Amino acid sequence: MSPVDRVVTSGTFSLDGGTWDVDNNVWIVGDEREVLVVDAAHDADAIAAAVGDRRVVAVVCTHGHNDHVGAAPELADRFGAPILLHPAEAPLWEMTHPDRKPDAELADGETLTAGGVALRVLHTPGHSPGSCSLHAADLGTVFTGDTLFQGGPGATGRSFSSFDTIIDSIRGRLLTLPGDTVVRTGHGDQTTIGAELPHLEEWITRGH
Repeated sequence: MSPVDRVVTSGTFSLDGGTWDVDNNVWIVGDEREVLVVDAAHDADAIAAAVGDRRVVAVVCTHGHNDHVGAAPELADRFGAPILLHPAEAPLWEMTHPDRKPDAELADGETLTAGGVALRVLHTPGHSPGSCSLHAADLGTVFTGDTLFQGGPGATGRSFSSFDTIIDSIRGRLLTLPGDTVVRTGHGDQTTIGAELPHLEEWITRGH
């Protein structure tokens, strides 16, 4: 069994009065006994089917946008697992789940483990104030949520976001990782840190 499984779920993303159709990557990380679920998006049934009879150590949210946390409470309740989210994401989380709080806070530098896989939390704000990436050094991969994609940084044109901040996060926290590190994103195809270096310089030059 692979230490990383991907489930693609579909739904909508809503913020600032607009709604868009989106496909999200849900990452299941661990072994045949226990896993972490990264970004419980849209469809708790589909995610639960992929988890199977494994224990869910935690439902980890890279950030609080509704398309990444919509199924988190249902999935967490089904498996008796805590929901983890950076505290700076509270305003965004409350837009989707006003009557339910996350169970624990993600903190920069802490390590989450499941099935022998260790994920180090990297606070990478910009797309949103508490956006976090999760670096699995032993697997040579990093889960970046909506901070870094194939082709450049995540969107920063909406509330709670900052272009300058996301560039600082990518440059200071992600591009310092080994160039062959596989970037597993919140939407779309994976890439590598090395492949994104020239894209970042292009974005900085364009300044948007």
